[in-house]
Amino acid sequence: MIKKERAARTRETLVRAAAQVFAEEGFAAALVSAISRRAGVTAGGLHFHFASKTEIARAVEERAADAVARITGAERSVGDPVRVLVDSTAELMELLAQDVVVRAGFALSADSSHESRVDLRGQWRLWVEELLGAAERGGMLAEGVSSQDAARAVVASTVGLEVLGAAEPEWMAPQTLARIWGLVLPRLLAGEDLEAD
Repeated sequence: MIKKERAARTRETLVRAAAQVFAEEGFAAALVSAISRRAGVTAGGLHFHFASKTEIARAVEERAADAVARITGAERSVGDPVRVLVDSTAELMELLAQDVVVRAGFALSADSSHESRVDLRGQWRLWVEELLGAAERGGMLAEGVSSQDAARAVVASTVGLEVLGAAEPEWMAPQTLARIWGLVLPRLLAGEDLEAD
């Protein structure tokens, strides 16, 4: 049991170290030796857990996908879809700002030098489209605002914050997102005022 726990801790350390290296260097420039050095694990120890750089990148992406799934899970679809969307975008920005694995997972899923198995931005887009479609069906959107147009604006804003925040973390600050929602919500909603926290 102690060996299993130690192996799990080592694997977690390697995933976090890989995420840091991928976030800083990108997939193509990241070196396995830099990952093992950052993790404080020998190259042999890294290869015991992950056969290749691609395999460890996929582990990073899977962890990031799990984190996004917790934000966009089915139980989150209950209630006011616009409030759920506002709250979910805040949770996503907080995760991106605080968790290098999520940040690296998003970057890896869009990195053309890496053959990704997940599309985190695409999953996010589908979630936003689903919520705004529900809002449109519920008569919550302002006259002349389609859920498709609203989803494009929200996805472009959130993905833009994610990309810009990778280099300048203040882009992912809660007040930045609140200001964006302050601009978007009055145009989006039909005669309602939903404040962004």
